[in-house]
Amino acid sequence: MEKIISNIDLHAQIQWVIAIILSILVIATTTFWIWNKLKPSKLVSEMTLRTRSWWGMCFVFLFASIVNPIITYIGLAFLSFFTLREVYTLLKLRDADRTTLVACYLSIPIQYYFAYQGWYTMFLIFIPVFMFIIIPFLLVLSGDTDDIIRSMCILPTSLMLGVFGISHLALLISFPEMNDGNISGKALLLFLIFITEANDIMQFVFGKIFGKHKILPKVSPNKTWEGFIGGVISTTIIGYYMGFLTPLNSWQLILVSFCISILGFMGDAIISAVKRDFGVKDMGDSIPGHGGFLDRIDSLSTTSSPFFHLIYFLVIV
Repeated sequence: MEKIISNIDLHAQIQWVIAIILSILVIATTTFWIWNKLKPSKLVSEMTLRTRSWWGMCFVFLFASIVNPIITYIGLAFLSFFTLREVYTLLKLRDADRTTLVACYLSIPIQYYFAYQGWYTMFLIFIPVFMFIIIPFLLVLSGDTDDIIRSMCILPTSLMLGVFGISHLALLISFPEMNDGNISGKALLLFLIFITEANDIMQFVFGKIFGKHKILPKVSPNKTWEGFIGGVISTTIIGYYMGFLTPLNSWQLILVSFCISILGFMGDAIISAVKRDFGVKDMGDSIPGHGGFLDRIDSLSTTSSPFFHLIYFLVIV
């Protein structure tokens, strides 16, 4: 595959996917603008608002994919920080939990440092092993045992959702085996983000247009079987044709894309249940049309780590 612009120091695959993403956004923006002029409706207004937000998120993730890796690590670490802050703002934590919260925030730079160094084993075990022991012990040290089991469950889970999963995006572009020969970590990062976001969009579109049968009526009434199935099928097809970003063969592309679509739905459903428990519509209001940071990366929080390990198993092992 040849570069679109030869004098820009970017892999040809990355240049092509950037061109594809921008083309899709231009087409979507134009389509919804014309549609709104000809036949205004609530659906068109909602799609227009979401398209504006997708423009912003597109530039953020593309910037993270093409700049110096250190800037990418720092940006992702801040994303994890803001995600944790959203969760902790809504949680009804005890006064005794405040000191432990500091330890949770301090785990972010440590986790991303392991990613930066490409220290695979320490990266994998720091949060699921060490922090799952450190956090309960710090809570014990506070001396307050009222509702301590709730804090012991909530705080480690918040690290898994907001830090551990997302930090795999950083590991993709630093892990040596993911950047060797015909494998490009940045290309894999773009593939994962593009397919995950495409799955969110396609499930939303199919659900809005064809949705009749609710899949999780008590958790997320807007999710339908039509949206879910349409999103899975279309995402798998999109992933297959975006395979030039990966070292995967045809059946591997189908498997990985299918898994991303299922896992993305799971992440969205998990955060929907959390929001229902909190009694809020969105985790925050940082991104117009999409709520907070966790509303936007809920799918990435559950697709990033499985994607990394599927690539590791299928290509490297």
